[in-house]
Amino acid sequence: MSAVLANAETIRFEVDAGVAVLTLNRPDRLNSFNDQMHAEVRAALEQVRLGRAEGAIRVLLITGAGRGFCAGQDLSDRSVAAGGEAPDLGASVEKNYKPLVMTLRALDLPVICAVNGVAAGAGANLALACDMVFAARSASFIQAFCKLGLIPDTGGTWILPRLLGPARAMGLALLGDKVSAEQAEAWGLIWKCVDDEALLPTVKALAAQLAQGPTFGYAQTKKAIWASSTQDFETQLNLERDMMRECGRSHDYREGVAAFMEKRAPQFKGN
Repeated sequence: MSAVLANAETIRFEVDAGVAVLTLNRPDRLNSFNDQMHAEVRAALEQVRLGRAEGAIRVLLITGAGRGFCAGQDLSDRSVAAGGEAPDLGASVEKNYKPLVMTLRALDLPVICAVNGVAAGAGANLALACDMVFAARSASFIQAFCKLGLIPDTGGTWILPRLLGPARAMGLALLGDKVSAEQAEAWGLIWKCVDDEALLPTVKALAAQLAQGPTFGYAQTKKAIWASSTQDFETQLNLERDMMRECGRSHDYREGVAAFMEKRAPQFKGN
């Protein structure tokens, strides 16, 4: 693999054969976010955006180092001295967590998450903001905000009801119960739960497969599915019409049809 952002201290970022791998790398803090990690993740996602525009990156895989995926915000960065002024948590959301999940949603390629351990608070909702989520069997998801008198951020109040329905979303948000990877799969919170030792091999194989696929069509599919939750049926049908028109003009569509007619494997370029 060729390393990118070699000077990063809180993440690892590597690109190989069209697959970018972003690893949260503060294992001693369960990969919890501080300001430096936010800045380095932003820089990595900008590399992904530029790499996609150049055709060098066609899939993003996000995972965590060590025994956890991400424990959310590093609270030591938000300590309040006795009698001191409370930090402006809304400013942190606006500066860091809001642009983080909006950038993931806007990337014109599949974003896959491999949850290798606990995903708590913003860490859980970061994972759920990805397009496909795999989790190790020992992993878990916790909406830990209620333990601190907070609300689920990083898109949690939007994502949870749409994935689980209001009853389960409300229960998880108010109680902060731990959800196992197997339960998360059964509820439709994630795509798949796999054995711990199979997690990265499984996800990397899928990423390699997607990196050879019709990336433009994947990006349009992603946009259409995300848009569907806020649009009426006719508006969504119109969006499908417009996106189908764009896909029909793509190189990948022409190559896919030609490969089918010629009974050969397609050679997609991602555009």
